[in-house]
Amino acid sequence: MGMHSIVLGFDFGLRKIGVAIGQPITKTATPLPLLKAENGVPHWQHIQDIIDEWGVKALIVGLPLNMDQTEQPITQKAKQFGESLKKQFGLPVFFVDERLTTIAAKADIHEVITSKKRFAPADGHSARLIVESWLAQEK
Repeated sequence: MGMHSIVLGFDFGLRKIGVAIGQPITKTATPLPLLKAENGVPHWQHIQDIIDEWGVKALIVGLPLNMDQTEQPITQKAKQFGESLKKQFGLPVFFVDERLTTIAAKADIHEVITSKKRFAPADGHSARLIVESWLAQEK
């Protein structure tokens, strides 16, 4: 992984998967449109297109854990998703503990939007935070 390698982060969900592109030089990430998924399986070609377009070199998957670090049923599925990504694209896959990022995302969005729909856009935003927390840890 070079200093300048673009990374692609995922906020896994069964029906929608948030995605964001990370720029290691600036340590920032940009949310992309949500991917639709069927029971956690996205349209792989769509991800391939993003990888090709941006020259992605590594993939980051947020792992949803409970606050006491125990796994939720979705945690296993997120891990399987990461394994599928490895097989599909042959790129390194890194997992990030998502507990704090999702809370941060929802708090941020809560401040921006106070309507009933406020959690709808959290996905791409969570993916951005997943990538940024990984970039911050990367030496």
